[in-house]
Amino acid sequence: MSFNTSSRQLPDTDETPDEARPQETRTPDAPAEPTPPESAAPATPAGTDAPAGTDTPAGSEAPAGSPTSTESADRSGATGSPERAKAAATADSPGPAAPTDSPDLAAPLVPTDSTESAAPLVPTDSTESAKADTVADADASEPASSPEATEAAGPSADAGSPRPAEPAAPAEAAEPGAPAGPEVSAGPEVSAEPDASSGPDVSGESGVSTGSDVSAEPGGSAGPEVSAGPEASGGPGVSVEPGGSGGDGSPGVAPVEGRWRRWRAKHPAAARVLTWTTTVLAAALVLFALLMPNSSAGFRPGEFVRIPVEAVFGAAVLIVLPRRPRLVVAALGGLVLGVLTVLNLLDIGFTEYLGRGFNLVLDWSLFSDAYSYLQDTMGKQATLGIAVALVVLVVVLLAVMALAVVRLADLMSRHTATATRSTLVAGTVWIACSALGVQFTGVPVASASTAKSVEDRTKRVQATLRDEAAFAKFAKKDAFANTPPDQLLTDLRGKDMMITFIESYGRSAIEDPVMAPGVDATLTAENQKLVKAGFAAKSGWLTSATYGGSSWLGHSTFLSGLWISNQQRYRTVTAGDHLTLTKAFKKSGGWDTVGVMPGVQKAWPESKFYGLDKVYDSHKLQYRGPKFSWSTMPDQYALTAFERLVHGKKHDKPLMSEIILTSSHQPWAPIPKLVPQDQVGDGSIYDSIEKAGKRPADIITDSTKSKQEYGKSIQYSVSSLINYLVKYGNKDTVLIFLGDHQPIARVSGNHASRDVPVSIVAKDPKVLDRIADWGWTDGLQPEHNAPVWKMSSFRDRFMTAYGSTPAP
Repeated sequence: MSFNTSSRQLPDTDETPDEARPQETRTPDAPAEPTPPESAAPATPAGTDAPAGTDTPAGSEAPAGSPTSTESADRSGATGSPERAKAAATADSPGPAAPTDSPDLAAPLVPTDSTESAAPLVPTDSTESAKADTVADADASEPASSPEATEAAGPSADAGSPRPAEPAAPAEAAEPGAPAGPEVSAGPEVSAEPDASSGPDVSGESGVSTGSDVSAEPGGSAGPEVSAGPEASGGPGVSVEPGGSGGDGSPGVAPVEGRWRRWRAKHPAAARVLTWTTTVLAAALVLFALLMPNSSAGFRPGEFVRIPVEAVFGAAVLIVLPRRPRLVVAALGGLVLGVLTVLNLLDIGFTEYLGRGFNLVLDWSLFSDAYSYLQDTMGKQATLGIAVALVVLVVVLLAVMALAVVRLADLMSRHTATATRSTLVAGTVWIACSALGVQFTGVPVASASTAKSVEDRTKRVQATLRDEAAFAKFAKKDAFANTPPDQLLTDLRGKDMMITFIESYGRSAIEDPVMAPGVDATLTAENQKLVKAGFAAKSGWLTSATYGGSSWLGHSTFLSGLWISNQQRYRTVTAGDHLTLTKAFKKSGGWDTVGVMPGVQKAWPESKFYGLDKVYDSHKLQYRGPKFSWSTMPDQYALTAFERLVHGKKHDKPLMSEIILTSSHQPWAPIPKLVPQDQVGDGSIYDSIEKAGKRPADIITDSTKSKQEYGKSIQYSVSSLINYLVKYGNKDTVLIFLGDHQPIARVSGNHASRDVPVSIVAKDPKVLDRIADWGWTDGLQPEHNAPVWKMSSFRDRFMTAYGSTPAP
């Protein structure tokens, strides 16, 4: 008799009575009885070799101990029926069972509470594993061709065919070597003792195993725990309980697939609903990714009722591929769709804040700036939580998208004919709609948006790479690069120059119906202060190279005379020696240069490029008050510190000062208030103002509130600057102030211009006379039809107007 040693002992559970569990009959001093030689003979799987027409009627048995019954039981392997199990057990028993001291060993099997053990066995969907085991056993056994073997084997049956279950009878546990007790029949499948295999690793619930074969311990009988029913392994909805022997041979682990099959068998209706729902969601997710626009304005109902040609082509490819390549291609396709979805989301975000799409080559460095901004605005813990959530969201999106495409590919492979017909129909409809120009709500039904998006991104990457080399050559050309120092800015000699940038001061602040009333009133009032103090102003428009953020691009464009619209260009120009407007003042030898940068919170090597002798960053301005969101200090304090630390001191030369004001930086909450100049001190006075102000969360999601608070911040910055000029300016003071860029689209509006106001203020009328032909508007508020120049053109115009001689 052959033994399959691959099965594992099933642990006892609370559902199995103690008297029904296998008991060890040997004492530590009593050796196990030897196994008869016949027990080692190989077994022949039931139904494989027995000739048709020679089967013994069901229920007949050969007498115990007879040569015929023993030999035939050994050859047949005692598999496939209770009669075979009894024959195998009888043949292995050398004689009557010895009495035992344990009454439990002779106790009958107590039925369990579960009725599922008596239910008929659910047939398996596949006979592959049963066939494999049958062939393996047949190769290792001797053919059961004798009449005796045919008689003992009983009726032949196909191992994979379902058979009705028979009533279970009590079973007795026997000592090794003892005759088998009363047999227990639970249908055509009978389990063996623990450590005995029941065919191809087939097991039931709570330590009960069923299968197509029966094996017993050497010298033992069939175990007392026998069950067959819908829970039996190998059929639909069947699983292995923890502690059972799974199909993979892993002890104590219930495969997830088995649990799903068991749940599906118990709840077929719910399983069908769940399956269809998952499939529909997968299809909807894939279609959404293929049709998703890359701007918030593009989210219209008509966008999502189109036919994406990428889906038609992808379905055709997946249908014709074999299984393994199909899975690989589907997973990779899902990942690509996930990446494109992430890039579309980045485009939406960048368009909202910076007025342009995400640049795959240049914009990765901006994430660190965004992280710093969130830290200053929302705190470190909240920012860390947001960052982790975004990373998890991206990973989940990529995984779910890949799984969705794999699921649809699997569905098409199982229904190839239907999938092929559907793909042909969809392709035909797409071609017809494309040729006829069919539209729905003004949107073409035939879509190729994903392919166009990939093509557009590829072109942008190529253009960016080409632009790097072209801009590097262009930046080397400078109309004033070789101008002698004594020929630079000769008409401004002896003047104290102030070049001041106001954060996010854009055209929308002056013309938008929500912000304009307050801002225009402030400009009018501040202009009256200037006139009363003897100053005059002229104002115009400049088109910034950036929008919504990246202020340093606006600063460098204005001062260098080059169009610096991205980070690549910024790195290129700042690494060179191009002449900036601030550096021209230094090169002339007529000015000391200084920078007041309250927004700079770390090392700033660009100061050399700008030609600044000294820089006062956020740490050197000696501020002891609270931060106002991203802004490290109020503008009024920064200007007061400039007067105390720099301008108010005696100098051998006039000053050329570059000052960047930050109080109007988003999110515009809380906003500082003007305080009496003699109370500014070290900034501690702003503690109560900051606490009483609004929080970013109060306005950040409300466009109207954001506009209102933005307008108030511009009013504060302009008033702080003009108050300083009136108090500390003199006849030699010349102020140039402008915005670096427009505020974000939520405030400036979709498709807003990139224009910012620029003004030149001076007491000396000769200063403004030099620009009389520019056509600028008198006062601090430029007219709507005032000239609009590119910001990069200001340097050359300004230097030429004030006496600089070009020398390329």
